[in-house]
Amino acid sequence: MSRLFGSVRARATLAATLVVAVALVAAGTAVLLSLRSNLLGEAGTQAERSARQVATELAVGTAYADLSLDVDDRPVQVVDENGVLVAASEDLERISGTGVDAVKPQPSASPSAADGADDDADDEEDEARESLDPGEVGGRITVSDGSATIDGDTEDYRFAAVPVKTDDRGTLTVYAGAPLSAEHGAVNTALTVMLIGFPLLLAVVAWVTWLVTRRALRPVEGIRREMAAITASEDLARRVPVPGTHYEVARLATTTNETLAALEASVERQRGFVADASHELRSPIASLRTQLEVAAAHPELLDLEGAVADTVRLQRLAADLLLLARLDAGERPADARIDLAALAREAAEGRAGVSVRGEDAVRVAGSRGQLGRVLANLLDNALRHARSAVHVSVRRDGDTAVVAVADDGEGVPAADRERIFERFVRLDAARSRDDGGAGLGLAIARDVAVRHGGTLTVHDAPAGGALFELRLPGARARTARDG
Repeated sequence: MSRLFGSVRARATLAATLVVAVALVAAGTAVLLSLRSNLLGEAGTQAERSARQVATELAVGTAYADLSLDVDDRPVQVVDENGVLVAASEDLERISGTGVDAVKPQPSASPSAADGADDDADDEEDEARESLDPGEVGGRITVSDGSATIDGDTEDYRFAAVPVKTDDRGTLTVYAGAPLSAEHGAVNTALTVMLIGFPLLLAVVAWVTWLVTRRALRPVEGIRREMAAITASEDLARRVPVPGTHYEVARLATTTNETLAALEASVERQRGFVADASHELRSPIASLRTQLEVAAAHPELLDLEGAVADTVRLQRLAADLLLLARLDAGERPADARIDLAALAREAAEGRAGVSVRGEDAVRVAGSRGQLGRVLANLLDNALRHARSAVHVSVRRDGDTAVVAVADDGEGVPAADRERIFERFVRLDAARSRDDGGAGLGLAIARDVAVRHGGTLTVHDAPAGGALFELRLPGARARTARDG
């Protein structure tokens, strides 16, 4: 069952069918109740009309034997003040619902006797009788439901009771009934039509919903097939079709293509990273292997300093690659409080030509090791291009901590100020790898800055060189944002 209704198409069809079914049941119930109420009201009106016709005849003094009691084969009773049946339909065999079960008339009592029998009458009926004048038909009627058997046929009836006051026979009550067979027949017919029509209508609704849903989901199926083909072929350059209609589906396809484009760019970047890393690793490894092979064959020719230098370079490159891998994996920096001025002085220690000027208590929250790596990379890059000196300043700009590293070199051309932060990029192609590094220092610095919620940009220094500006959220601002 879960597999049968597991698809969106099946669930949409089921939901639409259930909603329509509930609406049809509610509407059908309302129609049946309204139809029954109207038919019962019509039957009551007919019964009242018949009762008033007989009551009018009694009011003008018509004898019991001359009353119109057998019109349309409807049951009629005339009851005196004592509850004695004084007139009834000729073929009436049985009756219930009027309060008087007798079907055979009895001789009427005298008016004086009737006047003495008022103690047995109902208080409400007494009030109605007292309010009537001789020859007047009462305006207040009583309606009840019951049954009657006329000439062997038994049916349900709605009875209307109409009082009338005569000159010589006292107050009489006329009971006349109207058959409810029409009401039962109409209600049953309507119910039968609903029982037959509703399932057919629900089947049509389900079928139409199934077709419409299939048409609406056809673009989604196209997207699914294309995604399956992309997964099987591993060709991220392919894109899913974007339908010209179906706004929501078109947005889904557009978002899917954007995701594929981002994934393709990420994979291409990863492939380029691996290729560049392999190329960068090949040189020191090959150099180190050559030196070791020469040393193995001719120990006296061992270049120990060169082997150590290649080993250190290989170690630094491996550390850079591992750090980049952790940053790409989304490693969250620590939340320690760091004094940037003190960290800048530690980074500048042992580097000739570097001066540090910083404000006190410029603190940020983050990883001390990673931020120290950023400052070290910026200083190494500045010293590599400076003519004589590198100046470092640490200050606070509102809630932002700013570290500026300026050199007096040739600066960075405006066209290359973003490219220098890409991985394995060297602006000086003629510079040797041993002096210029692998081109990862600035890339690592920017990635770490971004991970700490900051920025790293390059501008023109006052002395004419390059000015690298690192901006990080202050410790208070960062804590408030995280909280």
